[in-house]
Amino acid sequence: MKRVIKKVAVLGSGVMGSRIACHFAGIGVPVLLLDIAPKELNDAEKAKGLTLETTAVKNRIVNDALAAAIKSNPSPIYTKETVKKIKTGNFTDNMKDIAGYDWVIEVVVERLDIKQSVLSEVDKYRKPGTLITSNTSGIPIHMMAEGRSEDFKKHFCGTHFFNPPRYLKLLEIIPTPYTDKEVVDFLMHYGDLFLGKTTVLCKDTPAFIANRIGVFSIFSIFKIMDKIGFSIDDIEVLTGPIFGRPKSATFRTADVVGIDTLVKVAVGVHDNCPGDEAKAIFTIPGWLEKIVANKWLGDKTGQGFFKKIKGAGGASEILVLNLQTMEYEARKKPKFASVEAAKPIDDLNTRIKMLVGGQDKAGEFYRQFHYSLFSYISHRIPEVSNEIYPIDDAMKAGFGWEIGAFETWDVLGVEKTVKAMKDAGFTVAAWVDDMLAKGNTSFYKIENGKKLCYSPTVSNYLSTVAEGAESAFIVMKNFVGQTVWKSSAANVYHLGDDVLGLEWNTKMGTIGGEVLEGINKGIALAEEKYKGLVIANDSQNFSAGANVGMIFMCAVEQEFDELDMAVRAFQNTMMRARYSSIPVVVAPHALSLGGACELSLHSDKVMAAAETYIGLVELGVGLIPGGGGTKEFVLRAADELQEDEPDTIPLKNRFLTIATAKVSTSAFEAFDLGILRKGHDEVIINPDRRIAAAKTSVIEMYDNGYTMPVQRTDILVRGRSILGALYAGINGMQVANYATAYDGVVAKKLAYVMCGGDLSEPTLVSEQYLLDLEREAFLSLCGEKKTLERIQSVLKGGKPVRN
Repeated sequence: MKRVIKKVAVLGSGVMGSRIACHFAGIGVPVLLLDIAPKELNDAEKAKGLTLETTAVKNRIVNDALAAAIKSNPSPIYTKETVKKIKTGNFTDNMKDIAGYDWVIEVVVERLDIKQSVLSEVDKYRKPGTLITSNTSGIPIHMMAEGRSEDFKKHFCGTHFFNPPRYLKLLEIIPTPYTDKEVVDFLMHYGDLFLGKTTVLCKDTPAFIANRIGVFSIFSIFKIMDKIGFSIDDIEVLTGPIFGRPKSATFRTADVVGIDTLVKVAVGVHDNCPGDEAKAIFTIPGWLEKIVANKWLGDKTGQGFFKKIKGAGGASEILVLNLQTMEYEARKKPKFASVEAAKPIDDLNTRIKMLVGGQDKAGEFYRQFHYSLFSYISHRIPEVSNEIYPIDDAMKAGFGWEIGAFETWDVLGVEKTVKAMKDAGFTVAAWVDDMLAKGNTSFYKIENGKKLCYSPTVSNYLSTVAEGAESAFIVMKNFVGQTVWKSSAANVYHLGDDVLGLEWNTKMGTIGGEVLEGINKGIALAEEKYKGLVIANDSQNFSAGANVGMIFMCAVEQEFDELDMAVRAFQNTMMRARYSSIPVVVAPHALSLGGACELSLHSDKVMAAAETYIGLVELGVGLIPGGGGTKEFVLRAADELQEDEPDTIPLKNRFLTIATAKVSTSAFEAFDLGILRKGHDEVIINPDRRIAAAKTSVIEMYDNGYTMPVQRTDILVRGRSILGALYAGINGMQVANYATAYDGVVAKKLAYVMCGGDLSEPTLVSEQYLLDLEREAFLSLCGEKKTLERIQSVLKGGKPVRN
């Protein structure tokens, strides 16, 4: 059957329920959010003479929860308009309304009896065929289905979202023995395509996959820490970004998640997994029992492994818990020789090999940790999953690991590591030895741009994506074997179907001379014999913008001719992206700032990941957008004017967007800022699909007869008629202390360019005219001392100084 989700009901409006509702509303699905009605009035309701039967009272819990979610940071909504799609109600009056909904998601408190009670009511009112799922982090799914109707059981399974659901990509799908395969397949696909999730099929085992492996990793670190004699600060240095983990590392993660939550999962696995060969790892250390007894549970109680206090002068200070004395003390900055040696290495794989090979205490820690982890995950097949890749997918999407455990094992060399593990007293599951005995030396391999994973079930390699969906996912690094051109900073690959792909590998994706060369080379190659070019990458961020370090060096050394050439080269490259004979599609994600935003503005189309934070941020460092961004905003503002209406609001709005260095909080908001074009550019909810979507867009434009655009010479600029008003607004911002005197200097340069200069009347100008104005203003600001001070503060890793 063809199943369509038109409306979703979410039962339970707590931290997870309200945010799940927001995420569905964010993708355009109307949501009914329900919760219990209060059992007593609060003081405000009593004062108003309300009763428990008043609708506002009955919906107080759900409305307060939703309001709190919307105000929370990070925001669960893409735009303010999202909330309009959420309707609230209560279980007493509105449970009957779920009959009109296609998917009912239960998200009430983590107690089996309460969940069963709610699901019993759902069974009464749902229509046959309606999907019912439970969001739980560990309650056995099959137990919730007991006593329900046959149709309910067929359409019921677990859907474990991770918090916050907008930002954490993992969605674990946990069927019961009764769940219809069509339902499982549908949810796996829907979660991926519409919700933007990495959907992972799990067996109905304690803690499922991510929490099982994640909490094992944390408790394994606890054990190794005690054995070697490390402190919390030591572990935070060793288990953060240096080896591909989030900045929150181990103990900060525990504080955020809740120390009691970690303990609950650990106890659950220890007590309910009698066959787990490593269950002893989940034993709670004595110092952790004391922390829980003291109710030092992390952020929720104001202190855990860390505690924030007011220090001298009222400044905030973070203290760390000494596990020997159980006293909080000042944080230390430990250093390890192997870590210091690895820090300059950008490539994570190379870094991991260096760290595990270290001959100091840190190296010993990394070896023990990885051997313990590898042993554990090998023995979880087929207990938690029949296949390997769901374990890696779950840890990357749910715990923020940059590289999966089996992927790390590949990096270190499977056969070599197995020998070292056995020598150190660790075991591996029999299927690993069998894999190696059959001549298979890695868990993953790449063939024709596709990622394959070894399957212990069939003793062969299978695709890591669902059958028929391979074309929807493109990973740039998988096409190294199809390299058409490369430099030390950039690579051009043949992505198949006569489409090229360009990525670059600079730190934070910064755009300098070599990247500009790559963009020009990619376009030139595509013009020779391909249909078009996709510009994207697989890094954590698309690009932090132009290489400000190069700008700073040229300005300090007064190399203004060289700087002028560099700015011209940037502008010319952006115009080359706009005016080439082939379609150029950019697929940004995450940070896409400054020059990366300018590249997107000049592309034929943008296929942006929903979580794209894009903007022209140059004003923050005392510059204006100098790579065509200012020009493009003027052009778009002119095109937005009504022919018979001398309205200047579009230009003023765009001026404010640049002058305040606004960055979109999502790709959807980028439409409101005028960076993405409504009805033209697209948002791809799942970032893993954006490169394939961009490739499809290139092919469609080419096959529909793509024609090279013609440079514009008809851009209406206002000159003095609006310049004076903008200057007055800038002065007002300074008087009100919203802007410094130097902010005003930079903003006036921007206003001058956006008005087309000091023209006496509205005039039609060309793109090149505006580019010249933009470049002159940019170069003049590069010579200012205060601009250099701002750039220098950024290069040192801080925020721009407010000078």
